[in-house]
Amino acid sequence: MTGKERREQLLDIGRTLFAERGLDGTSVEEIASAAGVSKPVVYEHFGGKEGLYAVVVDREFERLLSLVTEALNSASHYRGKLEKAALALLEYIEENPDGFRILVRDSHGGTGTGSYASLLSEIAGEVEYILAQEFDRHDYDDKFAPIYAQSLVGMVALTGQWWLDVRRPRREEVAAHVVNLAWNGLSGLEQRPSLDPRRRRKELERQEKRAEKAAAKAEKAEEKAAAKAEKAQRKKRSDEAEPTVAEFPAPNPSA
Repeated sequence: MTGKERREQLLDIGRTLFAERGLDGTSVEEIASAAGVSKPVVYEHFGGKEGLYAVVVDREFERLLSLVTEALNSASHYRGKLEKAALALLEYIEENPDGFRILVRDSHGGTGTGSYASLLSEIAGEVEYILAQEFDRHDYDDKFAPIYAQSLVGMVALTGQWWLDVRRPRREEVAAHVVNLAWNGLSGLEQRPSLDPRRRRKELERQEKRAEKAAAKAEKAEEKAAAKAEKAQRKKRSDEAEPTVAEFPAPNPSA
């Protein structure tokens, strides 16, 4: 095995052990044993487990940041950017669960800036730049862009941490529902959100038809109620206009 191959082997083994036990719970002896080498080989390549951990974290940091940044820049429409970014995070979690578990751990002194918090901060910076441009285009105050950027990134990131363990529903559905809330807000949630624009259009058409039927039904009910009220009013007026026996003068016997 070449030196490069040995280094990659140690990184793979280290990532698995760190994800399961964390830095403090993993020893150089365990890493060396799993790789079938002696402890000095680990020290030769990384200077110790802290050095190995730092490289593992930095690699996962760069991989996830690259995926999300690419997703944000790959769509022209802003809903598409949000959809692709959410899906990119979930895809990374599904395909690299060990790497994500390492990232979401509390940052360690040996990892430098490659912590999950700093990762989210960099992603939020990308989102803030995009939002600021959109705010300017619509004459909104772009000084509030950081608030929206942090909110959007936090929403997706926390959902991703939750989904790491539950893994239900499938990632496309999770992304669709996250975007549903972020894009429409609670007051305008889509009943059946989807990442497919065609399915969204069809669902919107169905919603509009349902709304039209409901409005027609309500209008018909109002008309029926108004007709019933009018009928009752006419009967009341009729009853009031019809003279009773007491209203006719009694016959005069002496007449």
